[in-house]
Amino acid sequence: MCQHRPQCPPADAPDHDSARMVAFHPEQGWGLLCNGVVIFDDAGELLPDGSSRCAGPVLAGRAA
Repeated sequence: MCQHRPQCPPADAPDHDSARMVAFHPEQGWGLLCNGVVIFDDAGELLPDGSSRCAGPVLAGRAA
Protein backbone atom coordinates (compact mmCIF):
# COMPACT_ATOMS: atom_id res chain seq x y z
CA MET A 1 0.00 0.00 0.00
CA CYS A 2 2.79 2.45 0.88
CA GLN A 3 4.62 4.20 -1.97
CA HIS A 4 6.89 6.36 0.24
CA ARG A 5 10.66 6.01 0.55
CA PRO A 6 11.53 4.82 3.08
CA GLN A 7 8.35 2.78 3.28
CA CYS A 8 5.97 3.20 6.19
CA PRO A 9 5.86 0.30 8.68
CA PRO A 10 3.19 -2.32 7.91
CA ALA A 11 0.01 -2.55 9.97
CA ASP A 12 1.32 -5.52 11.96
CA ALA A 13 4.61 -3.82 12.97
CA PRO A 14 5.02 -2.57 16.55
CA ASP A 15 5.61 0.98 15.23
CA HIS A 16 2.68 0.98 12.79
CA ASP A 17 1.43 4.30 14.22
CA SER A 18 4.42 6.09 12.69
CA ALA A 19 3.05 5.61 9.15
CA ARG A 20 2.09 8.73 7.21
CA MET A 21 -1.44 10.11 7.50
CA VAL A 22 -3.22 9.97 4.13
CA ALA A 23 -6.67 11.14 5.24
CA PHE A 24 -7.60 13.15 8.32
CA HIS A 25 -11.10 14.00 9.54
CA PRO A 26 -10.72 15.77 12.91
CA GLU A 27 -14.39 16.78 12.88
CA GLN A 28 -15.24 13.07 12.92
CA GLY A 29 -12.35 12.04 15.17
CA TRP A 30 -10.40 9.70 12.88
CA GLY A 31 -7.53 9.47 10.42
CA LEU A 32 -6.27 6.91 7.92
CA LEU A 33 -2.62 5.93 7.87
CA CYS A 34 -0.75 4.87 4.75
CA ASN A 35 -0.58 1.27 5.98
CA GLY A 36 -4.38 0.97 6.20
CA VAL A 37 -4.72 1.53 9.95
CA VAL A 38 -7.56 3.83 11.03
CA ILE A 39 -6.72 5.76 14.19
CA PHE A 40 -9.31 7.44 16.43
CA ASP A 41 -9.10 10.43 18.77
CA ASP A 42 -9.88 8.21 21.76
CA ALA A 43 -6.64 6.22 21.12
CA GLY A 44 -8.46 3.31 19.47
CA GLU A 45 -7.30 1.72 16.25
CA LEU A 46 -8.93 -0.34 13.53
CA LEU A 47 -6.48 -2.56 11.67
CA PRO A 48 -6.87 -3.56 8.00
CA ASP A 49 -7.79 -7.13 8.98
CA GLY A 50 -10.84 -5.81 10.89
CA SER A 51 -9.39 -6.26 14.38
CA SER A 52 -9.34 -3.36 16.81
CA ARG A 53 -7.09 -2.18 19.61
CA CYS A 54 -7.09 0.41 22.29
CA ALA A 55 -3.72 2.14 22.17
CA GLY A 56 -4.01 3.69 25.62
CA PRO A 57 -5.26 2.76 29.09
CA VAL A 58 -9.01 2.51 29.49
CA LEU A 59 -10.54 4.62 32.26
CA ALA A 60 -14.26 4.48 33.05
CA GLY A 61 -15.04 2.82 29.72
CA ARG A 62 -13.08 5.30 27.61
CA ALA A 63 -9.49 5.37 26.44
CA ALA A 64 -7.34 7.99 28.14
